[in-house]
Amino acid sequence: QVHLRESGGGLVQAGGSLRLSCAVSGRTFSSLSMAWFRQAPGKERDFVASISWGGGSTAYADSVRGRFTISRDNAKSTAYLQMNSLKPEDTAVYYCAADESLSGDYEYEYLYWGQGTQVTVSS
Repeated sequence: QVHLRESGGGLVQAGGSLRLSCAVSGRTFSSLSMAWFRQAPGKERDFVASISWGGGSTAYADSVRGRFTISRDNAKSTAYLQMNSLKPEDTAVYYCAADESLSGDYEYEYLYWGQGTQVTVSS
């Protein structure tokens, strides 16, 4: 059984930075595409970023491109989301997702999900 555990969320002022981590167990991490999604209060869950198995291909939502960076460390079975220049509109629960296929930016493409970590950006 695959388990994804997010960490690193918290409260930060606008303009600040946070790094989220997603630790994966139960599968060979290097065989998984990884992604981050987020869900703000009262809104649907949206794609944030994705990274391919080996890390050679990444994709970002327009709203975070240039501020957020997704990465992975296959030796540590962990994916990361470095978030810089945070804005109040980045406030959301951030979810880590994984799949064994070459996945994109749609929720249905990912089979495995974490429980989420809260990120709150104050103005």
